Amino acid sequence: MSGQWLIRTAETEEDARAISLLWSKLVDYHLDLDSNMPVAAEDGAYRYAQRISHSMNDSYSRVLVADHNGDIIGYVLGIVIDLLPEMFVEERTGFLADIYVDDAWRSHGVGTALVEALANWFRSRGVEYMEWYVASANADGIAFWKSRGGAEIMQRMRMSIKSEDT
Repeated sequence: MSGQWLIRTAETEEDARAISLLWSKLVDYHLDLDSNMPVAAEDGAYRYAQRISHSMNDSYSRVLVADHNGDIIGYVLGIVIDLLPEMFVEERTGFLADIYVDDAWRSHGVGTALVEALANWFRSRGVEYMEWYVASANADGIAFWKSRGGAEIMQRMRMSIKSEDT
């Protein structure tokens, strides 16, 4: 790809709409990997744009975008969470809720830059750990996270409990 991109904070409704389009691609990407992944609701992208808009104004959330000449080519959503203090030693953790980089911009450092910018924001809030989910079938995603120091600490699993009549 030609030209440079920059990482910036998402700020406008236009940013939220552009991010929701990338979110739709993220959902499709996951479904292509594994048909058991969640399917977007009919108005899922619209609702996601609303969530992003809300997150832009929440002091515990950060939405960052990779911007190339005004086009959003990637985004990351991070949230500061606290474990239940009555049951666990207090520990603020950064949760990377979503990240996506447009196919054409992968392997150009965009994802790494988004993650590092989010990690810096988490650090500025006293967060010492960042966690995320990655689809088991997403070999590229797993390799990306391992190359950045990610280590598996828990596996999320799913079991069908549908009635045999359905």
